[in-house]
Amino acid sequence: MSGSSHLRFFPYEEPYPNQREAMDRVANALSRDQDVLFEGAPGTGKTLSALVPALEHARENDRTVVITTNVHQQMRQFVEDARAITRTEPIRAVVFKGKSSMCHIGVEYQECQTLRDTTRSMAETESDKRELERRQRELLAESRDGDAGAAAARQTVMDELDELEDELEAIEAANVCDHYYNNLTRDTDAFFEWLFEDVRTPDDVYEYADERDLCGYELLKDGMEGVDLVVCNYHHLLDPTIREQFFRWIDRDPSDILTVFDEAHNVEDAARDHASRSLTERTVDAALEELADSDDSRADPAKNVLSAFRDALVEAYDDALGFGGRESVTESWKDVSVANDDRRDDLTLAFLDRYEGDGIDAELELAVQLGTALDEEYERAYREGETTSRTECQTLQAARFVSTWMDEGASLGQHPVVSVRRDRSTNEVYGRAELYTCIPRAVTSALFDEVAASVLMSATLRPFDVTENVLGVEDPATLAYEMDYPEANRRTYAVDTPPLFASERTDPATQEAVSGVLRDAIRFTPGNTLVFFPSYSEAERYHERLGGGRGASDRGSLYLDGSEKDEERLRRTFAASDDAALFTSVWGTLAEGVSFDGDDARTVVVVGVPYPHLSDRMEAVQDAYDRAFADRDRARDPGWAYAVEVPTVRKTRQALGRVIRGPDEFGVRVLVDRRYTTADMGKYSVRGAFPPEERAELLDIDAAKLKFGMLNFYGDHDAYGGSPPEP
Repeated sequence: MSGSSHLRFFPYEEPYPNQREAMDRVANALSRDQDVLFEGAPGTGKTLSALVPALEHARENDRTVVITTNVHQQMRQFVEDARAITRTEPIRAVVFKGKSSMCHIGVEYQECQTLRDTTRSMAETESDKRELERRQRELLAESRDGDAGAAAARQTVMDELDELEDELEAIEAANVCDHYYNNLTRDTDAFFEWLFEDVRTPDDVYEYADERDLCGYELLKDGMEGVDLVVCNYHHLLDPTIREQFFRWIDRDPSDILTVFDEAHNVEDAARDHASRSLTERTVDAALEELADSDDSRADPAKNVLSAFRDALVEAYDDALGFGGRESVTESWKDVSVANDDRRDDLTLAFLDRYEGDGIDAELELAVQLGTALDEEYERAYREGETTSRTECQTLQAARFVSTWMDEGASLGQHPVVSVRRDRSTNEVYGRAELYTCIPRAVTSALFDEVAASVLMSATLRPFDVTENVLGVEDPATLAYEMDYPEANRRTYAVDTPPLFASERTDPATQEAVSGVLRDAIRFTPGNTLVFFPSYSEAERYHERLGGGRGASDRGSLYLDGSEKDEERLRRTFAASDDAALFTSVWGTLAEGVSFDGDDARTVVVVGVPYPHLSDRMEAVQDAYDRAFADRDRARDPGWAYAVEVPTVRKTRQALGRVIRGPDEFGVRVLVDRRYTTADMGKYSVRGAFPPEERAELLDIDAAKLKFGMLNFYGDHDAYGGSPPEP
């Protein structure tokens, strides 16, 4: 291929429509170290549109590309794309995964760190010993030849050897990792030759290392230095501590890193999760037990302040639950309301009321000091083999959290939360305190500032200004490409059914209207129908109404998804069917990052407007966005738009994008709820939140006429393979 130099990394014969232009525009932005917000319709080749110019820029400027996703199927797709690229233009690529999934002996992170340090110390000491032994043999030979100075030098070496023997004896009694020891003492050149012959997955690396008693995780870290491409998950970039280590393993300054985020509409929630901090009642109890065993003078003030916080936590959730409320608590965490509009939260107030002592700050500082000392002692005991596992210091965890709670709990964007759950084994109810981060840009803006440039891509990234504000992306280049496949190959209907507000979902007339639409959509689809609901419970409701599990032969097989289901297995079973319907939630894993190509699914239906659960957390996010962005975005109600409407429409658009993934595919997309139509539903009308070109394709239709519209569409495509169903 001729033209732009980055096309040498394009591994296929010809780009998709718009893909060549997108690559050129991304390349131009990267040449200016400018961030890019890139929206492209499903199936239009976004990954290569970003990756190809990023690799060219990195190659020409001695940088490394880090591409990341939180969707497993996309990770697999990255590997396939990287393999295709390296067959055209060889690149050095590493696919990285967390330590816990690659450990051959199943230890936790802190234990691994201790084992690694001790093992390295052993290997280095043994190496020093071998070098001294070689030197003393040389000096012995020289002294036998009459060199008097050699004899004196040899004695010094022998003394050093005695000291090393003592060191080794102590180390050999300690805990070490045999797999990592083999990394350090064997020739591993063959591993790195194998690693870069192709693009290897973490599973490939684990299997290779396991067969040879090596540590694949540490080998992979050693192999990341100066590579062209690293594939990883969000965790490695959004956690500031891990990111610093990660870039060090790559041996790059942040300014020499290009990041590419796939499914970037998920970065907001992922960053929020990484920034939020929590402390369970069980951890505080363990800390108090730890302190009871300590004779350090700092133990009493530490116990005093932590026990007051623990008792305040119990008081806060007991008051929130009310009389008899404990009986309703299940094994899943349940939030109870403790936040107040005009003062600190109920947990903090209870803590201040219960605490008696020389000062919360002073006693917390003593608790942190003692916790640090205890943690260092646990580290030493494990390193020297006095214990078989590395004890985590509960006092340090508890004291640090309580300090953060008191210092930051009232800050803008921090929402104090208390949750409860029931222990399955003891049947006891216990609590958790959490500082929930409402504004993710507190996490993400630092990342985007320190790297050379970032490309954030998704099929649902618009409105771009909302993404800029929420994530802290400054002055990005913006690219948006609509579906460039023949419009005649798709129909998108907005069906006028009663709006499925939460209060209306149990109405018999509403349920019958929706059931009728679903019966028609499934019956008039020549193939499989994918049906998304606002929740799994709603999916189950309509699965039952349509005869799921009772052999509804006129509508084929009806499959039901759920939170406990093996969704990949269910997807394969559904895709292999000829005339089936799959009922699932728009908030489940099948709603994005999963392709239903060709006959896998012909029609997709979204029932209702899938607003997120309007909890205290969501209200806190709305309030934080209102306060943070009211002056910046006067055209919208930023709280409602940023926290509720935009994420909801993105979820809907993601679900619609599961079908029609290529220029030769055809299908029908159905939105079932009056709020999708042109009817005036006030702030709850969502049609205007769709991008203009998608709005233009939405066709309002009465529920009774949907079957005729589908019959005509699929009939025009000769899709029925025989006599079509009769209305």
